[in-house]
Amino acid sequence: MLNVITLEEALALIQREFVPAAAPERVPLGRALGRTLVEDVLSQEYVPDFDRSTVDGYALRARDTFGCSDAIPAILTRQGSIRMGEGADFVLQEGCCASIPTGGALPQGADSVVMVEYTEDYGDGTVGVAKPVAPGENMIFRGDDVGPGKRLLRQGHVLRPQDIGALAALGVSQVSVYRPLRIGILSTGDELVPPEQVPGPGQIRDVNSLLVQSQLTAFGVEPHFYGIVPDEEGRLRETVARALAECDGVILSGGSSVGVKDASARVISSFGPLLFHGLALKPGKPTILGKCGNKPLVGLPGHPVAAFFVTELFVLPLLARLGGREGRPRWLTARLTENVSANHGRAQYCPCRLHREGEELWAEPIRTKSGLITALTGADGYFCVERDREGLMRGAQVDVYCLGEEEDGI
Repeated sequence: MLNVITLEEALALIQREFVPAAAPERVPLGRALGRTLVEDVLSQEYVPDFDRSTVDGYALRARDTFGCSDAIPAILTRQGSIRMGEGADFVLQEGCCASIPTGGALPQGADSVVMVEYTEDYGDGTVGVAKPVAPGENMIFRGDDVGPGKRLLRQGHVLRPQDIGALAALGVSQVSVYRPLRIGILSTGDELVPPEQVPGPGQIRDVNSLLVQSQLTAFGVEPHFYGIVPDEEGRLRETVARALAECDGVILSGGSSVGVKDASARVISSFGPLLFHGLALKPGKPTILGKCGNKPLVGLPGHPVAAFFVTELFVLPLLARLGGREGRPRWLTARLTENVSANHGRAQYCPCRLHREGEELWAEPIRTKSGLITALTGADGYFCVERDREGLMRGAQVDVYCLGEEEDGI
């Protein structure tokens, strides 16, 4: 018999039973993409470090333009020019202006910039301004982006391309990040053959090993595959022991049910406490979690779709905990295109396609079974029918967790 717990209970158990395990290291900023920050990043300087223009035009004092128009332009004396990459070494006088490029430094005394389109250089040292500007218009002040002591990124944040750019703007050349977790993966089952082999009678290709490896790689984890192990408890235990010695955790695929030859639970429990055997999920009920010290041992269901969902919903949060990273799933709200039935006493996760009709986002459930992996290739995301619901009606709002990048038009 399986001793089933809910996903929420399993996620809470992760926080109690495991602590961050990844070792910190400093890496050049150019190699930090996708890595997890060990500590908060605080700004040590102003960005930008000077008042700068956001347009090509003329730096001036806003009050010198008040009341001007096409019919009655403000006539200002051209005091000088600002060059890109150089500071303004003069103080702008009242009734004067200075030409300035986009990104140029405003001279002292200027408080705004008028776009060149609203000006006319008369060629006699004066410039006509046909549109008034407000103080601060068309410019960025020193420190508008960030100032000294401000927290730019928090510990546990996974660095994205925009974060790398922001750190470069602060002059950061190296960052402290966690070393990627190393996770051992193995498949078990007499019926399994490698994907490149043509299955014989009663055999199937091993889908889960590559499927889970891909999920872990996309999550920033280093998977290491230990092969397909037959349903022989001794060989399975030997392979798990080797993977535990070399990795930060182990994931077994298959052998997690309660049949005579389903040895995963017995093998996992031989290395330490068995934390649970059974999740109130559909698909994914026969999931196992054990631990050896601070190293998790996960037994995944053999069906690929079940393995996929358990990895998304449980294994990745577990690895986020070990890796010291924040977990922030990306959710969209959509309406169901049709009724969805569910009456299993456990949370049911359904893949779906997303499309828009006008301003409304719709989720079309994909009807599949836990052993049919190809249905997931057409999925944009998935939603949950809670365990206490008998189903959801067409038009009901659901939170859809998006898989990968959002498609155009969604």
